[in-house]
Amino acid sequence: MLISHFQHGPVSAYPRDYMDGAHQELHQHREAQLLYAVCGTMRVVTAQGAWVIPPTRAVWIPPMVAHEIFMSGEVRMRSLFIAPELSPPSLQQCCVLAVTPLLRELILRAVQGPQHAENPLIQKLMLEEIAGLENLPLHIPMPEDRRLQGICLALLRTPDHPNTLEDWAQQVGASSRTLARLFQQQLKMNFNAWRQQLRLMEALPRLLVGESVQNVAQDLGYGSARAFSAMFRRLLGENPREYLSALNKLSELNPV
Repeated sequence: MLISHFQHGPVSAYPRDYMDGAHQELHQHREAQLLYAVCGTMRVVTAQGAWVIPPTRAVWIPPMVAHEIFMSGEVRMRSLFIAPELSPPSLQQCCVLAVTPLLRELILRAVQGPQHAENPLIQKLMLEEIAGLENLPLHIPMPEDRRLQGICLALLRTPDHPNTLEDWAQQVGASSRTLARLFQQQLKMNFNAWRQQLRLMEALPRLLVGESVQNVAQDLGYGSARAFSAMFRRLLGENPREYLSALNKLSELNPV
């Protein structure tokens, strides 16, 4: 499905709210999209991979990239649609970006109405801020091999699926040795590492609704909460408690 948004200048802003479990089916836009949520967690899936977007982060989706979106928790989505010719040169692929406090306030101001979204100063500041955002490694890569694609898509839909690589091998008609070699060749990681990275990303919504780090770590197969926290810090720059504390303070200061 191709969706085009009428442009009021170089940037248009749209607010939409979703219930827990909502799903935007596969579609694409003529414009680039910066997808941000005031609250709730989103998972964007394309043919190239999946990106998890917790609050305070955004995902950049280039023009004409087909994608679908899965919502976890109550999601208050705030989207910017940007004319293709104004896409920053550094943002040619989907990626998760660390939204600055200034850009967050500009987004929230823009979605309040055309008098704000069409303000040339606000639009210019938003474009400048987007071009300088930090790119975060919250990406799950997708393989080219169709057999691996089937396995990865199934796990994206059901991250806690218990199948081993040997189980998947029987389902897709290839030996586990062949699948292991393809995982390493195409994704630069083994099957277990890919699945753990996916499950780590899926832990964010559970942590955001108050589940304990210990329980989430145990469910994800980590030997200890310390091991889980180390992986969390590598991906997000903070341990789970620091990250959630910062989110809670941000929500109290900015309840929009």
